[in-house]
Amino acid sequence: MLVPRMEPAAERFSQVAALLPWELRQGAERLTEGDKARAEELRLRAGRSPTAVLPEGEIRLPGCEDRPVVCEDLHMVLEVATQASTHAVLDRVRDGFVTVRGGHRVGLCGSTVCENGVIRTMGTLSSLSIRVAREVPGAAAGVRPLLRDGGRAGGTVILSPPGGGKTTLLRDLIRRLSDGIEGPPLRVGVADERGELAAMYDGLPMNDLGAHTDVLDGCPKAAALVMLLRAMNPQVLAADEVAGPEDAAALEEAAGCGVALLCTAHAASAEDLLRRPVFRRLVHRGVLSQTVVLTGRGRERSWTLVPLEGGGPC
Repeated sequence: MLVPRMEPAAERFSQVAALLPWELRQGAERLTEGDKARAEELRLRAGRSPTAVLPEGEIRLPGCEDRPVVCEDLHMVLEVATQASTHAVLDRVRDGFVTVRGGHRVGLCGSTVCENGVIRTMGTLSSLSIRVAREVPGAAAGVRPLLRDGGRAGGTVILSPPGGGKTTLLRDLIRRLSDGIEGPPLRVGVADERGELAAMYDGLPMNDLGAHTDVLDGCPKAAALVMLLRAMNPQVLAADEVAGPEDAAALEEAAGCGVALLCTAHAASAEDLLRRPVFRRLVHRGVLSQTVVLTGRGRERSWTLVPLEGGGPC
């Protein structure tokens, strides 16, 4: 049986540092082991010193304080991240990010190239944010028993602002459901559009999503949810960062088939979520009935379960 290979925090940080040009990589590796283990992102901004994002804020990379990032550095990172095949991941580049082996995400800023009002690609880069993907076993401890009827009586959406730990909590919750921690094991279908949940590599998940989990990787969420529903007989469907009406329509279809739903969304609170018409509709129709709201930063994060009520049509 294929099993995922779990990398320690230091190895995951080294995977991210390996994307950098040599001089900047040396600066990243000079960080203390404690800072490497806590680092959430590496930030490169043209004309500025490279930094690491820690829970308490950004620090400059040791030895690189007087070495500003240049545009060539940014393009070299993208070359390495895409294995010199930027054209092969053009859709991801258009979305403003690229996901690399290990589930790490490279966010892109710069000048876009548009055609008929549609972003075709990124031109000159001005800054990058390389997010370190992490597993935190136990992050979702205690969540499952609170899911109504295993999540079938209305789905659950995990909320936080960007970088607040939504994906980390969802990943651990999937594992706990699939492995039968705090309840019987369930078949979980995962729509992993950006490759951040499972971090598949040659068909093998780099992250542990449990023994009874099936992953559809690199496929748009809306299509993936429907495909998993029709082909894999899931008891739970999970997706990261639901946003558009296509995603919502797929969730509605799944909800009508008696499948538990788990997803994440950017929002600081239930009130923020319900300001968005797509989610008001999902709550109004009973597709989503509760939210897990994440607060805090770093190791100080905590969660609260909040019922979703009201909503309304778009």
